[in-house]
Amino acid sequence: MLFNSFGFIFVFLPITLAVYFLLGRWQRHQVAIAWLVAASLFFYGWWNPAYLGLLIASILFNYAFGAMLARRPGRNGRWLLVSGVGANLALLGYFKYSNFFLENINQLSGAGLDLGQVILPLGISFITFQKIAYLVDAWQGKTREYNFLHFCLFVTFFPQLIAGPIVHHRDVMPQFARRSLHIFHHENFSVGTSIFVIGLFKKVVIADNLALFATPVFAATGDGTMLTFFEAWTGALAYTFQLYFDFSGYSDMAIGLARLFGVKLPLNFHSPYKATSIIDFWRRWHMTLSRFLRDYLYFPLGGNRRGERRRYLNLFITMLLGGLWHGAGWTFVIWGGLHGCYLLVNHAWRGLLKSRRLDGLCGHRAYKVVAWSLTFLAVVVGWVYFRAPNAAAALAMLQSMAGSNGVDLAHAFGNELLHRDTALKWIFGAALIAWFLPNTQQIFARHTPALDNIRGGRLQWQPSLRWAMAVNLLALIALYHMNRVSEFLYFQF
Repeated sequence: MLFNSFGFIFVFLPITLAVYFLLGRWQRHQVAIAWLVAASLFFYGWWNPAYLGLLIASILFNYAFGAMLARRPGRNGRWLLVSGVGANLALLGYFKYSNFFLENINQLSGAGLDLGQVILPLGISFITFQKIAYLVDAWQGKTREYNFLHFCLFVTFFPQLIAGPIVHHRDVMPQFARRSLHIFHHENFSVGTSIFVIGLFKKVVIADNLALFATPVFAATGDGTMLTFFEAWTGALAYTFQLYFDFSGYSDMAIGLARLFGVKLPLNFHSPYKATSIIDFWRRWHMTLSRFLRDYLYFPLGGNRRGERRRYLNLFITMLLGGLWHGAGWTFVIWGGLHGCYLLVNHAWRGLLKSRRLDGLCGHRAYKVVAWSLTFLAVVVGWVYFRAPNAAAALAMLQSMAGSNGVDLAHAFGNELLHRDTALKWIFGAALIAWFLPNTQQIFARHTPALDNIRGGRLQWQPSLRWAMAVNLLALIALYHMNRVSEFLYFQF
């Protein structure tokens, strides 16, 4: 069941909300929470009922381990923590990486090992990281709430179950404990609905239309077709903005859905294409994953506490594993390694400016324009590896983008792969929105849509007739475009 499907919007969501708030009127707090857990389990089981048992078993296992770790903090529970984290990683490793590693072993040794078809349970990467964070927090004595029903909702809450954000125990458990949580509030409903509609519009209107130009280009380069300069750049930019609005749309829809139930989730997406450095980019893109990798991988590796060389090594390892987390393939490893190298260069450059007392240069407008341009170019190059079917296809596409196959204007504009005018209009329009308009959190800043505090701009949402008409118009356009239902790109990770 997709957020951008008629069944979800007109059946599942209204029924779930109606029963939830009806129970709230009867002051049945625990029953309302139980209903939300049951609805979330139904939502997950809709994809593949076979993996519902796996999710429930994982909940029971991690709840028990978390409770034991809370009673054995520090050194006393270290081996218990290692066992719990190891079990979660082993489960993720089997479902997501076993065939990938066996394929590489077979290629190197010709062993012919085969596990058969292993179907990846939906959302297992996000769920695993969330539970690892919970176990570590329990071991460190940061968790205080051990109500089993609340823990179940913490893991299964359907707005963030499949593709994040990666939620910490401290983010939502205090909210679940509020007795007023299930009381209907007009502000929550209007803010949540408006954010959900904006996210839906981003996904089904902008992202899915950009996919029409990105998909055939990457498919062609995967088949060995030689692309011209314009074809390659059109495909790369179309995917760059497709992924942006697909992930931004999901993040908005998750925050909007949670707000309908009176819950605020952490921010996961904050205009990353406005970043003026790769460091800044990773503070804006998939923010909860960046924080997880920093807190539970980079810092435990030593962070920057053991000298510059070790700091750079820790950064590179963190990004390499972050790339592998996104997918079991060498293209994701290369993408992660590429961003690791970007970060090393970025930190070295900042250190150089600081040592020469030139860090004030960063505030100049011309410097910012150049820095933004280089950052965006580096991100686009990385996305080619992220999207390409294999490393060879990615390299071939990058060579085409560099002009190795020529800059044939007539061929590029006459090729059936591209509809020049339409493609350029969609890319240009998407770029204007991503670069120059405020993001959803800034528009709704007065109503604190997420846990993070974001400064708003001149364009501010308010409960008015004009905004209601604008949101309704976006909703109608989005519903009209829902004739072709497509999954969110981050569902495959």
